[in-house]
Amino acid sequence: MKLGLQLGYWGAQPPAGTGELVDAAEAAGFDAVFAAESWGSDAFTPLAWWGSRTSRVALGTSVAQLSARTPTSCAMHALTLDHLSGGRAILGLGVSGPQVVEGWYGQPFPKPLARTREYVDIVRQVLARESPVTSAGPHYPLPAGGTGLGKPLKPITHPLRADLPIWLGAEGPKNVALTAEIADGWLAIYYSPRLAPMYNAWLDEGFGRPGARRTREDFEIAATCQVVLTDDRASAIAQLKPTIALYVGGMGAPELNFHAQVYRRMGYDAEVEKISALFREGRKGEAAAVVPDEMVAETMIIGNADHVRGEVKRWEDAGVTMLLVTAPTPARVRELGALLKQ
Repeated sequence: MKLGLQLGYWGAQPPAGTGELVDAAEAAGFDAVFAAESWGSDAFTPLAWWGSRTSRVALGTSVAQLSARTPTSCAMHALTLDHLSGGRAILGLGVSGPQVVEGWYGQPFPKPLARTREYVDIVRQVLARESPVTSAGPHYPLPAGGTGLGKPLKPITHPLRADLPIWLGAEGPKNVALTAEIADGWLAIYYSPRLAPMYNAWLDEGFGRPGARRTREDFEIAATCQVVLTDDRASAIAQLKPTIALYVGGMGAPELNFHAQVYRRMGYDAEVEKISALFREGRKGEAAAVVPDEMVAETMIIGNADHVRGEVKRWEDAGVTMLLVTAPTPARVRELGALLKQ
């Protein structure tokens, strides 16, 4: 099992001590460090800044939002980071949701699958640098209309790797199948090993499509997973319930919340309804109290060292190739590295 450190995105201020976390991850044998973005800090700059302290770990975006940048701009970011890091960049992409896409970026959200396919194709054209980049659209036409003076171009800077890995964040069946077809890896959030047969069916649909880029044998499945080492499992589970309530009840519109849909597929439909209703009313504490223990344990690994090792093996057997974990201190990074990278 590979191990990645998830730095996430910033809150109101830049987090303190992140450089030390990245240093510890490199020293502890972590395979990668990832940064995210939402509607504040971006995903690329922290990787360039703190990644400059490292020489071995891969540096990935988990995820860079499609609507934040045109495909060619995103490719410029990725090829720049790849050069600066000596070929260690992973471009993780995701569509986000309509609240962010339309409310923050001012872009239309419909047809996310078609937009993703077109976006990735353009990024790959830039990285290949075989010919001037063009796209018939309809989402990202190149050259675009306007003056009629637009000219197809190749990047001035020669990309370090034409095959820079592109991983996609995906939660639903059609998006996961698309990921298996056109990407090099799947960034899974709220993964449940119990549902591995369902995920495998979605992935196999993508792998079986004509022209699929990868097979299961060379495809990465990187699952974000809270791993908490503790002898007080009940208390740790209780502390994580507000996070579940936030994502189920508050991270998305009531009509379209992808995180809520993930838990509905696990069989928590009634709980999702109650959590969402309470959260919309501002009763966040009550929403967290509705979250059952098993809803937390389904997608997170919490317990003593023996329990954690056993659960990691179960996730690996279910098909996960990398765990993306968070850690508040360098000591916890070292602890997780010692436990999981033996």
